[in-house]
Amino acid sequence: MTTELKAPSGFGAVFAAIDQDNPDYALLQRIVSGLIPFGAHAGVEVSQLGPDRAVVEIPDEPHLGNHLRTVHAGALFLAADVAGACAFVGAMATRLGAIGSFVLRDSRIAFRKPATGRVHAVGTIDRDDVETLLAAKGEQRLDVDGRALLYDEAGTLVGKVQLDYVCTLVPEA
Repeated sequence: MTTELKAPSGFGAVFAAIDQDNPDYALLQRIVSGLIPFGAHAGVEVSQLGPDRAVVEIPDEPHLGNHLRTVHAGALFLAADVAGACAFVGAMATRLGAIGSFVLRDSRIAFRKPATGRVHAVGTIDRDDVETLLAAKGEQRLDVDGRALLYDEAGTLVGKVQLDYVCTLVPEA
Protein backbone atom coordinates (compact mmCIF):
# COMPACT_ATOMS: atom_id res chain seq x y z
CA MET A 1 0.00 0.00 0.00
CA THR A 2 1.38 3.37 -0.97
CA THR A 3 0.14 6.83 -0.13
CA GLU A 4 1.53 9.61 -2.28
CA LEU A 5 1.11 13.34 -1.88
CA LYS A 6 2.45 14.94 -5.04
CA ALA A 7 1.39 18.08 -6.83
CA PRO A 8 1.83 18.17 -10.61
CA SER A 9 4.78 20.55 -10.31
CA GLY A 10 6.11 19.06 -7.08
CA PHE A 11 4.87 18.50 -3.57
CA GLY A 12 6.24 21.84 -2.42
CA ALA A 13 4.21 23.78 -5.03
CA VAL A 14 1.08 23.27 -2.92
CA PHE A 15 2.72 25.41 -0.24
CA ALA A 16 3.84 28.32 -2.44
CA ALA A 17 1.98 30.83 -0.21
CA ILE A 18 4.17 29.94 2.79
CA ASP A 19 7.00 32.32 3.68
CA GLN A 20 9.82 29.81 4.21
CA ASP A 21 11.81 32.33 6.26
CA ASN A 22 8.91 32.77 8.69
CA PRO A 23 6.41 29.90 8.26
CA ASP A 24 2.81 30.51 9.25
CA TYR A 25 1.87 27.19 10.89
CA ALA A 26 -1.81 28.17 11.12
CA LEU A 27 -1.86 28.68 7.33
CA LEU A 28 -0.03 25.38 6.84
CA GLN A 29 -2.66 23.69 9.00
CA ARG A 30 -5.45 25.11 6.82
CA ILE A 31 -3.69 24.01 3.62
CA VAL A 32 -3.04 20.43 4.74
CA SER A 33 -6.58 20.11 6.10
CA GLY A 34 -7.89 20.12 2.53
CA LEU A 35 -5.02 18.30 0.86
CA ILE A 36 -6.12 14.67 1.36
CA PRO A 37 -9.59 14.07 -0.10
CA PHE A 38 -10.08 10.70 1.62
CA GLY A 39 -9.19 12.24 4.98
CA ALA A 40 -11.77 14.97 4.45
CA HIS A 41 -14.33 12.35 3.38
CA ALA A 42 -13.77 10.43 6.64
CA GLY A 43 -13.95 13.59 8.77
CA VAL A 44 -10.25 13.79 9.68
CA GLU A 45 -9.40 17.11 11.31
CA VAL A 46 -5.88 18.53 11.67
CA SER A 47 -6.07 20.11 15.12
CA GLN A 48 -2.38 21.04 15.57
CA LEU A 49 0.57 21.52 13.25
CA GLY A 50 3.98 22.79 14.27
CA PRO A 51 7.68 22.20 13.66
CA ASP A 52 7.84 19.25 16.09
CA ARG A 53 4.55 17.42 15.69
CA ALA A 54 1.06 17.33 14.24
CA VAL A 55 -2.16 16.18 15.87
CA VAL A 56 -5.03 14.77 13.84
CA GLU A 57 -8.45 13.76 15.13
CA ILE A 58 -11.06 11.40 13.76
CA PRO A 59 -14.64 11.82 14.91
CA ASP A 60 -16.73 9.39 16.90
CA GLU A 61 -18.97 8.34 14.02
CA PRO A 62 -20.68 5.00 13.38
CA HIS A 63 -19.33 4.76 9.81
CA LEU A 64 -15.76 4.68 11.23
CA GLY A 65 -16.55 1.73 13.48
CA ASN A 66 -16.37 -2.02 13.15
CA HIS A 67 -18.64 -4.90 14.10
CA LEU A 68 -17.39 -4.73 17.72
CA ARG A 69 -18.49 -1.08 18.02
CA THR A 70 -14.92 0.13 18.36
CA VAL A 71 -12.99 2.31 15.91
CA HIS A 72 -12.09 0.40 12.75
CA ALA A 73 -8.39 -0.35 12.16
CA GLY A 74 -8.57 1.41 8.78
CA ALA A 75 -9.79 4.61 10.43
CA LEU A 76 -6.98 4.39 12.98
CA PHE A 77 -4.43 3.92 10.21
CA LEU A 78 -5.87 6.88 8.31
CA ALA A 79 -5.41 9.11 11.37
CA ALA A 80 -1.81 7.91 11.80
CA ASP A 81 -1.04 8.37 8.09
CA VAL A 82 -2.38 11.92 7.99
CA ALA A 83 -0.68 12.82 11.30
CA GLY A 84 2.68 11.62 9.96
CA ALA A 85 2.31 13.52 6.69
CA CYS A 86 1.29 16.68 8.53
CA ALA A 87 4.22 16.32 10.93
CA PHE A 88 6.51 16.18 7.89
CA VAL A 89 5.00 19.40 6.51
CA GLY A 90 5.52 21.14 9.85
CA ALA A 91 9.08 19.86 10.24
CA MET A 92 10.00 20.91 6.69
CA ALA A 93 8.16 24.25 6.68
CA THR A 94 11.35 26.17 5.93
CA ARG A 95 12.21 23.98 2.89
CA LEU A 96 8.86 22.96 1.41
CA GLY A 97 9.85 24.44 -1.94
CA ALA A 98 12.59 21.81 -2.23
CA ILE A 99 10.24 18.84 -1.84
CA GLY A 100 9.49 17.06 -5.11
CA SER A 101 7.51 14.18 -3.64
CA PHE A 102 6.73 12.59 -0.31
CA VAL A 103 5.54 8.98 -0.39
CA LEU A 104 4.62 6.50 2.32
CA ARG A 105 6.53 3.35 1.38
CA ASP A 106 5.85 1.10 4.36
CA SER A 107 4.21 1.12 7.77
CA ARG A 108 3.81 -1.06 10.81
CA ILE A 109 1.03 -0.72 13.32
CA ALA A 110 0.73 -2.26 16.76
CA PHE A 111 -2.77 -2.09 18.20
CA ARG A 112 -2.63 -2.07 21.99
CA LYS A 113 -6.32 -1.78 22.94
CA PRO A 114 -9.65 -1.33 21.17
CA ALA A 115 -10.28 2.36 20.53
CA THR A 116 -13.59 3.98 21.36
CA GLY A 117 -14.93 7.46 20.74
CA ARG A 118 -13.01 10.33 19.21
CA VAL A 119 -9.40 9.36 18.48
CA HIS A 120 -6.38 11.59 18.08
CA ALA A 121 -3.08 10.71 16.46
CA VAL A 122 0.14 12.50 17.35
CA GLY A 123 2.60 12.40 14.45
CA THR A 124 6.33 13.12 14.60
CA ILE A 125 9.25 12.87 12.20
CA ASP A 126 12.70 11.63 13.22
CA ARG A 127 14.77 14.73 14.12
CA ASP A 128 17.96 13.31 12.56
CA ASP A 129 16.11 12.78 9.28
CA VAL A 130 14.77 16.34 9.44
CA GLU A 131 18.27 17.71 9.99
CA THR A 132 19.54 15.67 7.01
CA LEU A 133 16.73 16.98 4.81
CA LEU A 134 17.22 20.57 5.91
CA ALA A 135 20.94 20.40 5.09
CA ALA A 136 20.61 18.46 1.79
CA LYS A 137 21.35 20.23 -1.47
CA GLY A 138 20.33 19.47 -5.03
CA GLU A 139 18.31 16.59 -6.39
CA GLN A 140 18.21 13.65 -3.98
CA ARG A 141 16.07 10.78 -2.76
CA LEU A 142 16.09 10.28 1.01
CA ASP A 143 14.44 7.97 3.54
CA VAL A 144 12.40 9.59 6.30
CA ASP A 145 11.14 7.85 9.43
CA GLY A 146 7.94 8.94 11.13
CA ARG A 147 5.84 7.78 14.03
CA ALA A 148 2.29 8.23 15.20
CA LEU A 149 0.77 7.44 18.57
CA LEU A 150 -2.98 6.85 18.70
CA TYR A 151 -5.08 7.78 21.74
CA ASP A 152 -8.78 7.24 22.36
CA GLU A 153 -11.04 9.85 23.92
CA ALA A 154 -10.12 8.64 27.43
CA GLY A 155 -6.46 9.39 26.66
CA THR A 156 -5.52 5.70 26.52
CA LEU A 157 -2.73 4.75 24.11
CA VAL A 158 -4.45 2.41 21.65
CA GLY A 159 -1.82 2.09 18.92
CA LYS A 160 1.73 2.79 17.83
CA VAL A 161 2.56 3.28 14.16
CA GLN A 162 5.93 3.35 12.40
CA LEU A 163 5.89 5.20 9.06
CA ASP A 164 8.64 4.79 6.46
CA TYR A 165 8.65 7.49 3.80
CA VAL A 166 10.66 8.33 0.71
CA CYS A 167 11.21 12.00 -0.03
CA THR A 168 12.67 13.46 -3.19
CA LEU A 169 14.29 16.85 -3.28
CA VAL A 170 14.35 19.05 -6.35
CA PRO A 171 16.74 21.91 -7.08
CA GLU A 172 15.39 25.05 -5.46
CA ALA A 173 14.67 28.06 -7.65
